[in-house]
Amino acid sequence: MQNQETQLDDIQCHECALSIKLPKLAENQKAQCPRCGFTLSAIHRNANERIVAFAITALIFLIASLPFEFLSFSTNGLENKFNISASFFILINNNYQLLAIIEFLTIFAIPTIILLTVIYLLIPMNKGLYPKHGRSLLNLVFKLLPWSMVEIFLIGALVSLIKIISMADIEIGLSFYAFILFSLSMTLVALHLDKNQLYTLLAKVEKAHNIDIVLSQHHVAQEDPSSHALSVQKTWALLITAVVLYIPANTLPIMTTRLFGQDDPSTIIGGVILLWSLGSYPIAIIIFIASVIVPVAKILILAWLNYSVQKQSDSLSLERVKWYRLAEFVGRWSMIDVFVVIVLASLIQLGPTMSITPGAATLAFSGVVIVTMLAAMSFEPKLIWKNTNNYE
Repeated sequence: MQNQETQLDDIQCHECALSIKLPKLAENQKAQCPRCGFTLSAIHRNANERIVAFAITALIFLIASLPFEFLSFSTNGLENKFNISASFFILINNNYQLLAIIEFLTIFAIPTIILLTVIYLLIPMNKGLYPKHGRSLLNLVFKLLPWSMVEIFLIGALVSLIKIISMADIEIGLSFYAFILFSLSMTLVALHLDKNQLYTLLAKVEKAHNIDIVLSQHHVAQEDPSSHALSVQKTWALLITAVVLYIPANTLPIMTTRLFGQDDPSTIIGGVILLWSLGSYPIAIIIFIASVIVPVAKILILAWLNYSVQKQSDSLSLERVKWYRLAEFVGRWSMIDVFVVIVLASLIQLGPTMSITPGAATLAFSGVVIVTMLAAMSFEPKLIWKNTNNYE
């Protein structure tokens, strides 16, 4: 038990593998790695109680966002309305099962699992009780967090409104407002989750109940050169896949608009140009940055980082880790364009008069976003510091 206690005091920085003895923090304090600046831990007032409260609130608003009308669309006497749950079946009925799965997982299933899991873990842990399979479930929460895209879907829905508000009358339903509150509550849950504090609390509960810790979150593993080489190779494979998918994602139509029997396909760049020509400059810029600049920049940054660690470069270590953080953070926001297509395809279904269907580029672009996220996860930032023994 003494060894476990020492491991809990000594932690390893996730991004540079520096061993650090973390002091006890007071409220509203945070600890950063002295070498790479990575935030090791942050203390929020009554953080665990707030997480439970926000999680319960988020679940209530999620349930409220499902049965009621989300958006309605009307033009020339024709009207269509949809709710979020119906949009899954609209995509399936139009043979876009993969898009339906992406929507279901990212805005419903994964957020629900995260919320239920943190409630299951924190309510007993706050009382000093041990939740069964606590460590495995806590690992699951932090693995799923990047794939929860509730706030990105909300931005995509807002972009969709701006794109079609000039051609039709749009009404916002009760579920839309509930979804906004769900997104806000979900974001607050994520902001209050502190990995170090939660694992420390769990370890105290495990110790109190005489539960052996097979693998501590704070355990400093020995270097394994073969695993490092595998990480580099896996990252290269994923980046090459992303480049291959990026070509059809930008050359094929991302959606097709049918108006009075005539089809008008639109690519990502074509959609940006159309929005710009219509005077929707902010939306055009958002789509261009999220769908064109961010994927390309992320691929280039990760390729540079992967090449530098493969060559065991020891220069610009701090700059490289900052670029890695940027690439890891912005990559998931490229899903905005995919969600825009999903919302438009779910809402605008007026038969031969007017309808929007997703194009092949939607699946290819979804693949680009997913694969680049996996590439960022497979890349080991601590390899940037492998040959760096000193720090200022």
